[in-house]
Amino acid sequence: MPIQLKDRLYFSVNEVLVDTGVSRQTLWRWRQDRKVPLGHRFRDRQLLFDEEEFHAIRSYANHVEPLPGGGQQLRLFRNGIAVSAEDDQEGRG
Repeated sequence: MPIQLKDRLYFSVNEVLVDTGVSRQTLWRWRQDRKVPLGHRFRDRQLLFDEEEFHAIRSYANHVEPLPGGGQQLRLFRNGIAVSAEDDQEGRG
């Protein structure tokens, strides 16, 4: 349940994790890499995220983007044998 402080709602780390479905380690890595907001420290070093930060994390967690190269996937197997992308290119010649 969000905490209301100074007319703003704040969400705990656990609330963010449950909502987004990511692990604590993933959230920490995203924060370290500055992909999501860092949040705010509250009593006893509790980490809280305001509504805007919460929505930014949710948006990042659910972000989908197209693959580079027009969405072509690498061929990983040829006749049941694993091949590299270079081998696959040579085999097409």
